[in-house]
Amino acid sequence: MLPAEYEIEGKAIIVTAGSRGIGKGIVRVFAESGAKVMATALIDQYLPTLADEMASDGHPIETLAADATTAEGWTRTLDSAMEAWGHVDVLVNTLGDAIRRPIIPLPDSPPDAKAMTDDEWQLIMGINLTQCFLGCRALGPHFIERGKGKVINISSFAARRGAPGMLAYSAAKAGLTRLTQTLALEWAPYGINVNSIAPGSFPDVDLSTDAQLAASRERAKATVPLGRYGDIREVGLLALYLASDASNFMTGETLHLDGGFTHS
Repeated sequence: MLPAEYEIEGKAIIVTAGSRGIGKGIVRVFAESGAKVMATALIDQYLPTLADEMASDGHPIETLAADATTAEGWTRTLDSAMEAWGHVDVLVNTLGDAIRRPIIPLPDSPPDAKAMTDDEWQLIMGINLTQCFLGCRALGPHFIERGKGKVINISSFAARRGAPGMLAYSAAKAGLTRLTQTLALEWAPYGINVNSIAPGSFPDVDLSTDAQLAASRERAKATVPLGRYGDIREVGLLALYLASDASNFMTGETLHLDGGFTHS
């Protein structure tokens, strides 16, 4: 039996981008641990399937289609959570995506290669950084009023280790690391913890072909010290720690979960 500090049963938790990939792994671990979970996503495409899967496993969840990159989307999310539960204990900002583009055309690039546009830059900043700002702004007054709350931001190894063509994504995730650190200091006097997880390679097995997964396995063998890619449940298990009372004395930290990749 786990120590009581690790229990999250009954906690009310919002997980953005919770319908697939890392977000889905977090939702599953939380729901299986007895938490009340609301999984949000931009559209309904994968939410009904997730809801059906969780219900059939005996762990029903709430779902909501809402745009986490807009203030309006966050108003809907908070209103829905308050209607369902009356309060929120934990916010998990999972939304993220990347576009691989150089900042300018490079001399050795193919003739049809494209550089990043203004719109693409803003899109990547919105998906990876602004969404977190908006979510924390929406939930902050509620957490402060209650004198407690936990924020878990999903960053990336790219926050620490850049790569060609990943300028916007790396900059946004690095910004998320500093947002986490600074907000943790702002909110520490009010009993609120703000931390982040920086995953490495975690392929979405539901949407990847066998060939894609095989390629990911080979890349991981060559580049990850532990010799494999991650299982999305492993992010959920670390998030469970950050959502539980076991992590009450931790704030402002970014925990790298990447098999040693950023240290190699």
